[in-house]
Amino acid sequence: MTDTTLYVQRFDDGREPLLEILGGKGASLVSMTAADMPVPPGFVVTTASFDAFMEEAGIAEQIHDALAGIDPEDVAAVEKLSAEIREALCSRPVPPAARAAVVTAHAELMAQCGGEVPVAVRSSATAEDLPDASFAGQQDTYLWQIGLEAVTEHIRQCWASLYTARAIIYRLKNNIPNEGLSMAVVVQKMVNARVAGVAMTLNPANGDRSKITIDSSWGVGEMVVSGEVTPDNILLDKVTLQVVNEHLGSKHLELVPDPAAGTLIQREVPAERAAIRSLTDAELNAVAAMAKRAEKHYRCPQDIEWALDADLPDGENLLLLQSRPETVHSNPANTAPEQKPAAAAAGGGFDLSFLPASLLATK
Repeated sequence: MTDTTLYVQRFDDGREPLLEILGGKGASLVSMTAADMPVPPGFVVTTASFDAFMEEAGIAEQIHDALAGIDPEDVAAVEKLSAEIREALCSRPVPPAARAAVVTAHAELMAQCGGEVPVAVRSSATAEDLPDASFAGQQDTYLWQIGLEAVTEHIRQCWASLYTARAIIYRLKNNIPNEGLSMAVVVQKMVNARVAGVAMTLNPANGDRSKITIDSSWGVGEMVVSGEVTPDNILLDKVTLQVVNEHLGSKHLELVPDPAAGTLIQREVPAERAAIRSLTDAELNAVAAMAKRAEKHYRCPQDIEWALDADLPDGENLLLLQSRPETVHSNPANTAPEQKPAAAAAGGGFDLSFLPASLLATK
Protein backbone atom coordinates (compact mmCIF):
# COMPACT_ATOMS: atom_id res chain seq x y z
CA MET A 1 0.00 0.00 0.00
CA THR A 2 1.38 3.42 -0.94
CA ASP A 3 1.48 6.33 1.48
CA THR A 4 -1.35 8.03 -0.43
CA THR A 5 -3.72 5.10 -0.08
CA LEU A 6 -2.69 4.60 3.54
CA TYR A 7 -3.51 8.15 4.55
CA VAL A 8 -6.37 9.08 2.20
CA GLN A 9 -9.30 7.23 0.61
CA ARG A 10 -11.44 8.78 -2.12
CA PHE A 11 -15.17 8.15 -1.93
CA ASP A 12 -15.10 6.55 -5.38
CA ASP A 13 -11.87 4.55 -5.43
CA GLY A 14 -13.62 1.20 -4.90
CA ARG A 15 -11.97 0.20 -1.63
CA GLU A 16 -13.99 -1.23 1.23
CA PRO A 17 -15.65 1.29 3.59
CA LEU A 18 -13.95 0.06 6.76
CA LEU A 19 -15.12 1.72 9.96
CA GLU A 20 -11.76 1.48 11.68
CA ILE A 21 -10.10 3.33 8.78
CA LEU A 22 -12.79 5.85 7.77
CA GLY A 23 -14.85 6.40 10.91
CA GLY A 24 -18.63 6.24 10.87
CA LYS A 25 -19.30 9.22 8.65
CA GLY A 26 -16.55 8.47 6.15
CA ALA A 27 -17.48 4.80 5.88
CA SER A 28 -21.10 5.73 5.23
CA LEU A 29 -20.22 8.18 2.45
CA VAL A 30 -17.93 5.65 0.75
CA SER A 31 -20.63 2.96 1.05
CA MET A 32 -23.34 5.22 -0.39
CA THR A 33 -21.07 6.33 -3.23
CA ALA A 34 -20.45 2.67 -4.09
CA ALA A 35 -24.23 2.19 -4.16
CA ASP A 36 -24.54 4.96 -6.79
CA MET A 37 -26.41 7.28 -4.48
CA PRO A 38 -26.13 11.00 -5.32
CA VAL A 39 -23.32 11.85 -2.89
CA PRO A 40 -21.15 14.95 -3.53
CA PRO A 41 -17.55 13.90 -4.25
CA GLY A 42 -14.81 13.92 -1.68
CA PHE A 43 -12.20 11.94 0.21
CA VAL A 44 -11.50 10.72 3.73
CA VAL A 45 -8.29 11.43 5.62
CA THR A 46 -7.96 8.03 7.29
CA THR A 47 -7.36 7.12 10.90
CA ALA A 48 -3.81 6.21 9.89
CA SER A 49 -3.17 9.93 9.42
CA PHE A 50 -4.52 10.70 12.89
CA ASP A 51 -2.53 7.87 14.43
CA ALA A 52 0.66 9.12 12.77
CA PHE A 53 -0.13 12.65 13.96
CA MET A 54 -0.62 11.49 17.55
CA GLU A 55 2.55 9.40 17.44
CA GLU A 56 4.61 12.36 16.23
CA ALA A 57 2.95 14.65 18.78
CA GLY A 58 4.10 12.26 21.51
CA ILE A 59 1.42 13.17 24.04
CA ALA A 60 -1.13 10.36 23.74
CA GLU A 61 -0.13 8.74 27.04
CA GLN A 62 -0.32 12.07 28.87
CA ILE A 63 -3.79 12.70 27.44
CA HIS A 64 -5.06 9.27 28.48
CA ASP A 65 -3.64 9.66 32.01
CA ALA A 66 -5.25 13.09 32.40
CA LEU A 67 -8.62 11.87 31.14
CA ALA A 68 -8.54 8.84 33.44
CA GLY A 69 -8.56 11.11 36.48
CA ILE A 70 -11.24 13.58 35.39
CA ASP A 71 -14.77 13.77 36.84
CA PRO A 72 -17.36 14.21 34.05
CA GLU A 73 -19.59 16.11 36.48
CA ASP A 74 -16.89 18.76 36.97
CA VAL A 75 -17.63 20.62 33.75
CA ALA A 76 -15.19 23.46 34.46
CA ALA A 77 -12.32 21.01 34.95
CA VAL A 78 -13.25 19.10 31.79
CA GLU A 79 -13.41 22.33 29.77
CA LYS A 80 -9.99 23.42 31.07
CA LEU A 81 -8.41 20.07 30.26
CA SER A 82 -10.10 20.01 26.86
CA ALA A 83 -8.72 23.44 25.97
CA GLU A 84 -5.21 22.39 27.01
CA ILE A 85 -5.34 19.19 24.97
CA ARG A 86 -6.71 20.90 21.86
CA GLU A 87 -4.16 23.71 22.05
CA ALA A 88 -1.35 21.18 22.36
CA LEU A 89 -2.59 19.19 19.37
CA CYS A 90 -3.25 22.18 17.12
CA SER A 91 0.31 23.39 17.68
CA ARG A 92 1.74 20.17 16.23
CA PRO A 93 2.49 19.82 12.49
CA VAL A 94 0.74 17.34 10.23
CA PRO A 95 3.16 14.48 9.46
CA PRO A 96 4.81 14.98 6.04
CA ALA A 97 3.53 11.75 4.48
CA ALA A 98 -0.04 12.45 5.57
CA ARG A 99 0.16 16.04 4.36
CA ALA A 100 1.49 14.91 0.97
CA ALA A 101 -1.46 12.53 0.61
CA VAL A 102 -3.91 15.34 1.45
CA VAL A 103 -2.23 17.64 -1.08
CA THR A 104 -2.68 15.03 -3.82
CA ALA A 105 -6.27 14.16 -2.87
CA HIS A 106 -7.29 17.82 -2.65
CA ALA A 107 -5.80 18.56 -6.07
CA GLU A 108 -7.63 15.57 -7.56
CA LEU A 109 -10.93 16.68 -6.00
CA MET A 110 -10.54 20.22 -7.34
CA ALA A 111 -9.80 18.82 -10.81
CA GLN A 112 -12.85 16.56 -10.57
CA CYS A 113 -14.98 19.60 -9.68
CA GLY A 114 -13.59 21.69 -12.55
CA GLY A 115 -11.63 24.16 -10.45
CA GLU A 116 -11.25 25.52 -6.93
CA VAL A 117 -14.46 24.90 -4.99
CA PRO A 118 -15.32 25.18 -1.30
CA VAL A 119 -15.44 22.02 0.78
CA ALA A 120 -16.81 20.88 4.10
CA VAL A 121 -14.29 19.41 6.54
CA ARG A 122 -16.03 17.04 8.96
CA SER A 123 -14.90 14.82 11.79
CA SER A 124 -15.54 11.09 11.41
CA ALA A 125 -14.76 9.32 14.68
CA THR A 126 -14.55 5.57 15.02
CA ALA A 127 -16.91 5.72 18.04
CA GLU A 128 -19.37 7.95 16.20
CA ASP A 129 -23.10 7.23 15.83
CA LEU A 130 -23.05 3.61 16.80
CA PRO A 131 -26.50 2.06 16.35
CA ASP A 132 -26.99 1.88 20.12
CA ALA A 133 -25.75 5.38 20.99
CA SER A 134 -26.12 8.60 19.05
CA PHE A 135 -22.69 10.24 18.99
CA ALA A 136 -23.47 12.92 16.40
CA GLY A 137 -22.38 16.41 17.21
CA GLN A 138 -19.62 15.46 19.62
CA GLN A 139 -16.88 16.52 17.20
CA ASP A 140 -16.61 19.47 14.85
CA THR A 141 -17.61 20.42 11.31
CA TYR A 142 -16.14 23.28 9.28
CA LEU A 143 -18.14 24.48 6.29
CA TRP A 144 -17.13 26.39 3.15
CA GLN A 145 -13.37 25.95 3.42
CA ILE A 146 -11.47 27.20 0.38
CA GLY A 147 -7.90 26.29 -0.50
CA LEU A 148 -5.43 23.65 0.61
CA GLU A 149 -4.10 25.51 3.65
CA ALA A 150 -7.58 26.08 5.08
CA VAL A 151 -8.42 22.43 4.52
CA THR A 152 -5.21 21.21 6.18
CA GLU A 153 -5.68 23.48 9.19
CA HIS A 154 -9.25 22.31 9.71
CA ILE A 155 -8.27 18.66 9.37
CA ARG A 156 -6.03 19.24 12.37
CA GLN A 157 -8.84 21.01 14.21
CA CYS A 158 -11.11 18.02 13.53
CA TRP A 159 -8.48 15.73 15.03
CA ALA A 160 -8.32 17.94 18.10
CA SER A 161 -12.11 17.96 18.35
CA LEU A 162 -11.96 14.35 19.53
CA TYR A 163 -11.18 16.06 22.83
CA THR A 164 -13.88 18.71 23.00
CA ALA A 165 -15.43 18.98 26.46
CA ARG A 166 -18.75 17.64 25.19
CA ALA A 167 -17.06 14.65 23.53
CA ILE A 168 -15.03 13.85 26.66
CA ILE A 169 -18.10 14.08 28.90
CA TYR A 170 -20.17 11.97 26.50
CA ARG A 171 -17.58 9.20 26.41
CA LEU A 172 -17.09 9.18 30.17
CA LYS A 173 -20.81 9.10 30.91
CA ASN A 174 -21.40 6.34 28.36
CA ASN A 175 -18.38 4.26 29.42
CA ILE A 176 -16.66 4.64 26.05
CA PRO A 177 -12.89 4.25 26.63
CA ASN A 178 -10.70 7.15 25.55
CA GLU A 179 -7.85 4.75 24.81
CA GLY A 180 -7.87 3.30 21.32
CA LEU A 181 -10.07 5.99 19.81
CA SER A 182 -9.11 7.35 16.44
CA MET A 183 -10.39 10.02 14.10
CA ALA A 184 -10.84 10.16 10.36
CA VAL A 185 -11.80 13.39 8.58
CA VAL A 186 -14.16 13.82 5.64
CA VAL A 187 -13.35 16.44 3.00
CA GLN A 188 -16.35 16.87 0.69
CA LYS A 189 -17.45 19.32 -1.98
CA MET A 190 -19.87 21.84 -0.50
CA VAL A 191 -23.39 22.01 -1.89
CA ASN A 192 -24.76 25.44 -2.75
CA ALA A 193 -28.06 24.52 -1.13
CA ARG A 194 -31.25 26.26 -2.20
CA VAL A 195 -33.19 24.08 0.25
CA ALA A 196 -31.84 21.51 2.70
CA GLY A 197 -32.83 19.48 5.69
CA VAL A 198 -33.19 16.07 7.24
CA ALA A 199 -35.48 13.08 6.80
CA MET A 200 -36.25 10.04 8.93
CA THR A 201 -37.72 6.80 7.64
CA LEU A 202 -40.13 6.59 10.56
CA ASN A 203 -42.24 8.93 12.64
CA PRO A 204 -39.90 10.08 15.44
CA ALA A 205 -42.88 10.92 17.65
CA ASN A 206 -43.95 7.29 18.01
CA GLY A 207 -41.58 5.09 15.97
CA ASP A 208 -44.18 4.32 13.28
CA ARG A 209 -42.15 2.77 10.44
CA SER A 210 -44.96 3.23 7.92
CA LYS A 211 -44.19 6.96 7.79
CA ILE A 212 -41.40 9.26 6.62
CA THR A 213 -40.72 12.62 8.27
CA ILE A 214 -39.04 15.43 6.34
CA ASP A 215 -37.77 18.70 7.83
CA SER A 216 -36.76 21.36 5.31
CA SER A 217 -35.72 25.00 5.23
CA TRP A 218 -34.04 27.52 2.95
CA GLY A 219 -30.28 27.53 2.43
CA VAL A 220 -27.57 25.27 3.84
CA GLY A 221 -28.95 22.62 6.18
CA GLU A 222 -26.70 23.36 9.14
CA MET A 223 -29.37 25.66 10.59
CA VAL A 224 -31.93 22.85 10.52
CA VAL A 225 -29.55 20.34 12.10
CA SER A 226 -28.47 22.77 14.83
CA GLY A 227 -32.02 23.91 15.58
CA GLU A 228 -31.40 27.56 14.73
CA VAL A 229 -34.51 27.73 12.55
CA THR A 230 -37.95 26.13 12.76
CA PRO A 231 -38.20 24.13 9.51
CA ASP A 232 -41.21 22.86 7.64
CA ASN A 233 -42.17 19.47 9.07
CA ILE A 234 -43.91 17.07 6.69
CA LEU A 235 -45.18 13.58 7.49
CA LEU A 236 -45.66 11.24 4.52
CA ASP A 237 -46.97 7.72 4.04
CA LYS A 238 -43.96 5.54 3.26
CA VAL A 239 -45.76 3.47 0.62
CA THR A 240 -47.82 6.06 -1.27
CA LEU A 241 -45.60 9.08 -0.44
CA GLN A 242 -48.79 11.06 0.14
CA VAL A 243 -48.63 13.89 2.68
CA VAL A 244 -50.32 12.82 5.92
CA ASN A 245 -49.64 15.97 7.93
CA GLU A 246 -47.64 19.15 7.50
CA HIS A 247 -46.58 22.07 9.64
CA LEU A 248 -44.90 25.07 8.03
CA GLY A 249 -42.05 26.47 10.09
CA SER A 250 -41.04 30.10 10.37
CA LYS A 251 -37.81 29.59 8.34
CA HIS A 252 -36.82 33.19 9.14
CA LEU A 253 -33.08 32.75 8.52
CA GLU A 254 -30.97 31.00 5.91
CA LEU A 255 -27.29 30.17 5.63
CA VAL A 256 -25.96 31.09 2.18
CA PRO A 257 -22.59 31.66 0.52
CA ASP A 258 -21.16 35.17 0.27
CA PRO A 259 -18.84 35.08 -2.76
CA ALA A 260 -17.16 38.35 -1.81
CA ALA A 261 -16.30 37.15 1.69
CA GLY A 262 -15.63 33.57 0.61
CA THR A 263 -17.70 32.21 3.47
CA LEU A 264 -21.23 31.40 4.59
CA ILE A 265 -23.42 34.12 6.06
CA GLN A 266 -26.78 34.20 7.79
CA ARG A 267 -29.44 36.39 6.25
CA GLU A 268 -33.11 37.10 6.83
CA VAL A 269 -35.56 35.24 4.63
CA PRO A 270 -38.16 37.58 3.06
CA ALA A 271 -41.53 37.16 4.74
CA GLU A 272 -43.30 36.00 1.59
CA ARG A 273 -40.75 33.20 1.04
CA ALA A 274 -40.64 32.24 4.72
CA ALA A 275 -44.42 31.78 4.65
CA ILE A 276 -44.49 29.17 1.88
CA ARG A 277 -43.46 25.52 1.97
CA SER A 278 -39.82 25.12 1.04
CA LEU A 279 -40.36 21.93 -1.01
CA THR A 280 -42.72 21.27 -3.90
CA ASP A 281 -44.73 18.05 -4.00
CA ALA A 282 -42.29 16.60 -6.52
CA GLU A 283 -39.31 17.53 -4.35
CA LEU A 284 -40.96 16.03 -1.27
CA ASN A 285 -41.48 12.78 -3.14
CA ALA A 286 -37.89 12.77 -4.33
CA VAL A 287 -36.51 13.29 -0.81
CA ALA A 288 -38.80 10.58 0.57
CA ALA A 289 -37.79 8.15 -2.18
CA MET A 290 -34.10 8.79 -1.47
CA ALA A 291 -34.65 8.21 2.25
CA LYS A 292 -36.36 4.90 1.44
CA ARG A 293 -33.42 3.94 -0.74
CA ALA A 294 -31.00 4.63 2.12
CA GLU A 295 -33.16 2.55 4.46
CA LYS A 296 -33.16 -0.33 1.98
CA HIS A 297 -29.39 -0.07 1.60
CA TYR A 298 -28.75 -0.22 5.34
CA ARG A 299 -31.71 -2.46 6.21
CA CYS A 300 -32.83 -0.39 9.18
CA PRO A 301 -34.52 3.01 9.73
CA GLN A 302 -32.32 5.92 8.67
CA ASP A 303 -31.83 9.55 9.62
CA ILE A 304 -30.49 11.33 6.53
CA GLU A 305 -29.34 14.81 5.57
CA TRP A 306 -30.04 16.04 2.06
CA ALA A 307 -29.84 19.22 -0.03
CA LEU A 308 -31.13 20.64 -3.31
CA ASP A 309 -28.18 22.21 -5.14
CA ALA A 310 -28.98 25.61 -6.65
CA ASP A 311 -26.24 25.09 -9.24
CA LEU A 312 -27.73 21.90 -10.71
CA PRO A 313 -30.82 21.46 -12.91
CA ASP A 314 -34.11 20.18 -11.51
CA GLY A 315 -34.16 16.40 -11.43
CA GLU A 316 -30.40 16.25 -10.86
CA ASN A 317 -30.08 18.58 -7.90
CA LEU A 318 -31.09 16.36 -4.95
CA LEU A 319 -27.97 15.23 -3.11
CA LEU A 320 -27.48 12.88 -0.16
CA LEU A 321 -25.07 14.30 2.40
CA GLN A 322 -25.29 11.84 5.29
CA SER A 323 -27.15 8.76 6.46
CA ARG A 324 -27.02 7.19 9.89
CA PRO A 325 -29.16 4.72 11.81
CA GLU A 326 -32.07 6.15 13.76
CA THR A 327 -31.07 5.54 17.38
CA VAL A 328 -34.15 6.19 19.53
CA HIS A 329 -36.85 3.84 18.28
CA SER A 330 -34.37 1.53 16.49
CA ASN A 331 -32.00 0.89 19.40
CA PRO A 332 -30.70 -2.71 19.29
CA ALA A 333 -31.71 -2.97 22.95
CA ASN A 334 -35.26 -2.68 21.65
CA THR A 335 -34.63 -5.56 19.18
CA ALA A 336 -34.07 -3.34 16.16
CA PRO A 337 -32.22 -4.97 13.24
CA GLU A 338 -28.53 -4.39 12.71
CA GLN A 339 -27.28 -1.81 10.22
CA LYS A 340 -26.58 -4.18 7.32
CA PRO A 341 -26.32 -2.51 3.92
CA ALA A 342 -26.63 -4.67 0.87
CA ALA A 343 -23.55 -5.21 -1.29
CA ALA A 344 -23.51 -2.28 -3.65
CA ALA A 345 -20.36 -1.93 -5.70
CA ALA A 346 -20.33 -3.93 -8.89
CA GLY A 347 -18.00 -6.83 -8.29
CA GLY A 348 -17.31 -5.58 -4.76
CA GLY A 349 -19.72 -7.60 -2.66
CA PHE A 350 -18.55 -5.89 0.53
CA ASP A 351 -19.99 -7.20 3.80
CA LEU A 352 -20.84 -4.03 5.69
CA SER A 353 -22.83 -5.60 8.51
CA PHE A 354 -20.68 -3.80 11.06
CA LEU A 355 -21.08 -0.35 9.56
CA PRO A 356 -22.79 2.53 11.36
CA ALA A 357 -23.61 5.46 9.10
CA SER A 358 -23.51 9.03 10.25
CA LEU A 359 -25.51 12.39 9.75
CA LEU A 360 -24.01 15.93 9.72
CA ALA A 361 -22.14 16.61 12.82
CA THR A 362 -23.11 19.86 14.37
CA LYS A 363 -20.71 22.43 15.70
